[in-house]
Amino acid sequence: LQAGYQPARDVFYGLDLAASTFCRGGMYTIKDRAGSMSAREIIEYYKELNSKFHLLMIEDPLNQDDFEGWSKLTREIGQESVIVGDDLLTTNKDRVKKAIEMKSATAILVKPNQIGTISETVEVTQMAKGAGWKVIVSHRSGETNDDFIADFAVGLGADYTKFGAPARGERVAKYNRLLQIEQDLLT
Repeated sequence: LQAGYQPARDVFYGLDLAASTFCRGGMYTIKDRAGSMSAREIIEYYKELNSKFHLLMIEDPLNQDDFEGWSKLTREIGQESVIVGDDLLTTNKDRVKKAIEMKSATAILVKPNQIGTISETVEVTQMAKGAGWKVIVSHRSGETNDDFIADFAVGLGADYTKFGAPARGERVAKYNRLLQIEQDLLT
């Protein structure tokens, strides 16, 4: 902000919450709040955060099996923020189909080596796009310097990629490959 950038215009915030890790028995416990919160209460909390910070996207905001809670959150702020399913969807065709039917998200985080085959990954991506969802292609922890995933993301027509901060070689390799693809497309 000291550099003159405007939040929600020049710089955007996104949260990868992994809410299943702090949800026990349908109740959510976070450091910012005393006691646990229900799904309804944590949705209200997310709405406050979104109002204050104009979040571009929210990934895994609720327990991975709470399709109804996800649907409620998507109805309430899905027009303002991208609601991203990673743990909810696991690049799995059946879970994606259910989430589309229930309107439980507005984007899918695709991890090509999570589902099994490239063909299955393409199929799941096409399902998501057919529902009007955004597609985010992501690396997995424990990645190598192989940069194929950058080509794959471009080939899928992904809206975003998620390769992590460019602080390690395997991540930099992927970003460098994206830059090379862009250069090739511009010439």
